[in-house]
Parts: sequence; structure tokens; C-alpha cells
Amino acid sequence: ELSKRLLGDNHPDIAASLNNLALLYDSQGRYDQAEPLYLQALELIKRLLGDYHPLVATTLNNLALLYDSQGRYDQAEPLYIQALELFKRLLGDYHPNIAASLNNLAELYRSQGRYDQAESLYLQALELFKRLLGDYHPSVATTLNNLAGLYYSQRRYDQAEPLLLQALELFKRLLGDYHPSVATTLNNLAELYYSQGKYDQAEPLYLQALELRKRLLGDYHPDVASSFSKLGSLYDSQGKYDQAETLYLRALELRKRLLGDYHPSVATTLNNLAELYDSQGRYDQAEPLYLQALKLYKRLLGDYHPHTVTVRENLEACRQQNSG
Repeated sequence: ELSKRLLGDNHPDIAASLNNLALLYDSQGRYDQAEPLYLQALELIKRLLGDYHPLVATTLNNLALLYDSQGRYDQAEPLYIQALELFKRLLGDYHPNIAASLNNLAELYRSQGRYDQAESLYLQALELFKRLLGDYHPSVATTLNNLAGLYYSQRRYDQAEPLLLQALELFKRLLGDYHPSVATTLNNLAELYYSQGKYDQAEPLYLQALELRKRLLGDYHPDVASSFSKLGSLYDSQGKYDQAETLYLRALELRKRLLGDYHPSVATTLNNLAELYDSQGRYDQAEPLYLQALKLYKRLLGDYHPHTVTVRENLEACRQQNSG
């Protein structure tokens, strides 16, 4: 408001303020408020500074991150690529913004199940961050965490665990014990242990992550919904069905409220809830949830994404059990 009063509506500082406010809303999961601000910032920057300027690349990257968070992958990818090409053109191949763009594009490919492409980009980003910023930097920890997530997705658990432990130690050293990145890494480490059947190690980490996220982000945030969902999966696996169902339903309600009905995370929660009912023999409740999840995954990720294939297999098994 003060910038507009002093500088007028058409000034680069106005665009920067719009971009920063959009970043805040994006971080809070307030995606509908963030998008128009990013678009305004992008239009203003291009009009004032031209198409070839670092601020244009930054805003393209931020808008891509927003679409990525919403599962709008087809819209995110070209923006990431444009931002990467523009950063390289303007800043050269060796700049932290290049590494960040490589990391972001790798995250997108991981979300789409394009693991080979993702790994190459993560490794490039990690090498570049270390070269430019040193071994002790939050961006290095973030990339270690993300690369571990890729290895987790591929069930390469022995490679994932040391990376997560490095990332956690580095985040705590650099950012302190009370930071969202610490919560994210605790959650990821818990998920790794859960996948290996190490439930006693997973549960306290999930609970720490949930408590930290609520403390830092409030009760209404996508990361809190993620913690509900992950903890629900753990209790489901332990046969604590009533606790699991409560957490899944809270995650589903929160994700729909924050992300809308058409998001991969909503499909994931529908599938998890269906699996819970399925395991209890509540097939008539499970089948419609599997169908909703399958329809949503096919729409967002395509017919051949690993998540789509998994839900299709779950649905078929459920129908066989029900008919039998």
C-alpha cells in the first residue's frame, strides 16, 4: 500500500511486493489468493522490465511451484522450464537460482513418477548448491531431503535413510529445532521407518512432526493434513482402526478445504480410507472411495502413473473379495 502511494501503480517494487505476498499465501496453503497476485506480478514485471529479467524468471518459478502444489503438473512444467532457461541465459550455469530451478523441476518429475529424470536433476542441484554455497546451507539440506524422497518412492530405503538423517541434522544446526523444514524431515524419516515396518520408531517422529506443524503453521495447513494422513496409515497398519479412521477423515476434510476437490492428495486420502474399510471387510464403503480416487488420479496423473495403477489394483481386489 505504501509503495503504491509513493511510487504509483507501475513500479518494479509493486511487483516485488505482490510476489512476496503471494509467496506468503502459497506457504499457508491459501492458493486461490496467491495465484492472482503472482499473475499480476508477472504481468507488471514483464511490462516494466521486459521478458528477459531475473524477476520474470523468479515469478515464473513461483507460479510453477503454486501449480505444482495444486497438482496442476501440466501447467507447472513449462513454467519451470521457462524459468530455468531464463536463469541460465541471464545468470550463467553456475548460480544458486539454477540449482533451485533444477531441484523444483526434479520435484515435479518425482510427483509424476518420472524417477530417472528426477534423480539426474536432484544430483545436479545438489552438486551445484554444494559448489556455490558450501556443505552447510539450508538449500543443501532441502535437496538431500528431496533426493531421499525420490529413493523412498523407489523403495531404495538404504540410500534414503542416511540422506534424511543428514538433512535433519543440518536443518536443526542451521535453523534450530522449531522450523517447518525440521517437521518435514521428521515426517519423512517416520514414513521411511513405517514403510520398513519399524512402527515403534515411526510413531514418535510422526507425532513430533504433527505437533511442530500445528505449533508453527496452525491447525489449517496442508502439512497438518499430511501429518494426519501419515499417522492414520501407521495406526491402520497396527490395527488401530478407530484412530486411523478419525485421522483419515480429518485429513480428507482439511485437504478438500485447503486444496479443493481435485488434487492428488485428496485422491491419496480417499484411497487410504478405502483401504481401511477394505481391510475391515466393509467393502460397500470401500468401493466408491476407490472409484473416486481412481477417477481423480486418472484425471490428474494419467492412466499409467504408479498411484493410478495401485488404486486400480486395490479396486479390483476389493471387488473380488466382495463378490466372493
